Amino acid sequence: MFMHNKRLQYTVRVGASDPGLANLLLEQFGGPQGELAAAMRYFTQAIAEEDPGRKDMLFDIATEELSHLEIIGSIVAMLNRGAKGELAEAVDQQAEMYRKLNGAGNDSHVTQVLFGGGPALTNSGGVPWTAAYVDSIGDPTADLRSNIAAEARAKIIYERLINLSDDAGVRDALGFLMTREVSHQKSFEKALYAIPSNFPPGKRPPVAEFADTYFKMSREGPTSAAPWNSGAGLEMRDGEPAVDGGDGNATVGLEPSEEAAVTAMASRLASDPTVDPKTGAELGAASSPAGAAEGKS
Repeated sequence: MFMHNKRLQYTVRVGASDPGLANLLLEQFGGPQGELAAAMRYFTQAIAEEDPGRKDMLFDIATEELSHLEIIGSIVAMLNRGAKGELAEAVDQQAEMYRKLNGAGNDSHVTQVLFGGGPALTNSGGVPWTAAYVDSIGDPTADLRSNIAAEARAKIIYERLINLSDDAGVRDALGFLMTREVSHQKSFEKALYAIPSNFPPGKRPPVAEFADTYFKMSREGPTSAAPWNSGAGLEMRDGEPAVDGGDGNATVGLEPSEEAAVTAMASRLASDPTVDPKTGAELGAASSPAGAAEGKS
């Protein structure tokens, strides 16, 4: 059950209208690394979680992400508020309004016209939010690792957005949101390492013959030895074909009727390497100015 508190988790103070910045901030409203994607990821994981402690953590962070969605949406709305009123009341000549909404090369006219300056569920390029951003797999060890990475990506996006603004109030609120990504990452890491058997994910053990092998697939020049290819628990080997000792081919057992059908199909569709017909592309090239010029030479 959710109840809405009319006060934001963090106070939003926007110094001046800036539709272009508002458009960029939509990345964290309806984008793949944004707050709605995070809230839905953790909320759906929480519903399916069997461990009561992790369930509480996921619900708490999902709910906080919804509050962050409200914060970033409020910043977008405040940055758009002046242009929203001017556009709605047609206070400017058309060309002047268009110039305002395209100031400094931004494309905020799209969100202004389509959504009236409100925080649309799109990314900064206008791509609609999609549930495909939620990549949960239903295994806590895999999902927690994905959550850690998601928080790291969101932190980087907030850093980049802070660097785009000189508005002290906007930078302050974005700094809070960026910092909470770090805190959530800590919680997810601690939850992951509180699971005694957290690697490899799942229950089935890996095939021992290949579990500790790093296959060197590069052929030009030497490969620098490093912990990720030849450190503790890893052995570097050349990635030769058929590392399993087989012949490296793909085979299937077919019923006699299937075998007959495949043989008939292969015979009917076999290529004749002695035939070299003139193609439509060649005929077209011969009749084009470029082709005619080549023919004269």
